[in-house]
Amino acid sequence: MSRAVRFDRIGPPSVLHVVEIEPPEPGPGKIRVAVRAAGLNPADYKVRRGDHLPTLPKRFPAGLGRELAGVVDALGEGVTSVSVGDEVFGNVAEVGLAELAITNPLNMARKPAGLPWEVAGCLALAGQTAWDALESQAVTDADTVLVSAAAGGVGTIISQLALLKGATVIGTSSEANHDYLAKRGIIPVAYGEGLADRVRAIAPSPVTVVFDHHGRETIEAAIELGVDRSRINTIAMDPAEYGIQRVGRGPINTDTLEKLAALVVDGSLVVEIEAIFPLDEIVEAYERLEAGHVRGKIVVVP
Repeated sequence: MSRAVRFDRIGPPSVLHVVEIEPPEPGPGKIRVAVRAAGLNPADYKVRRGDHLPTLPKRFPAGLGRELAGVVDALGEGVTSVSVGDEVFGNVAEVGLAELAITNPLNMARKPAGLPWEVAGCLALAGQTAWDALESQAVTDADTVLVSAAAGGVGTIISQLALLKGATVIGTSSEANHDYLAKRGIIPVAYGEGLADRVRAIAPSPVTVVFDHHGRETIEAAIELGVDRSRINTIAMDPAEYGIQRVGRGPINTDTLEKLAALVVDGSLVVEIEAIFPLDEIVEAYERLEAGHVRGKIVVVP
């Protein structure tokens, strides 16, 4: 038997439980991965809570988990791009929180030997979201970038990627994370009323690009700061109200995932992990994520 996280109804983290199931078998063109680590994401709990009606599970019991790392342990008919024993990481469709997961090999990148399992398991979704959003704004060393929730899963990665392009980066966070941001080369600034004034006071040059992961407060501060609306990007809310951009993760791109992994291995990119939970503590893991102010990512290790 194999263990997997399931939920039978929409609700709080307490609806999640671990069940024993028959080991899933890969169909034609699919692979099975023995999961070593899986990252948690806000998109998971939004589905579980029913926040986005179009993404409700088609049937119950339903699984969760959109990213993982593990070892290929079975191949479906016709698969030749990977072999049993290959170490991989990438994106999956709501099945990552399990001991065994079925996925398309096209969604998996090779895990380099120097990439820890826990980091590989939480890199794919936040990493490519940050990469694609940053690329959409063609950030250069001439830019001063404001990133909201800069200590969060996407925010901490996009901030570091912008720094690698030579940009000046200002990041909003709770004051508890200000030292952490400063050590990464990010200029910290507190959330809350008066954000635009605080940014003006600390910015060495006018803000030219904004990446929002927090919502209305950041967007309104960006507009007050005079940032061109075409260079304000949010993944936290509907952009139509403000006439701004919404660029998140595009189609899964294993080349991008491998570039991100290489940056982690050579030390150019640090993926912060707030906490690691065993599969049996899945309720506690999501309670921690949903409490907010998470520094980086939360990872589950089956």
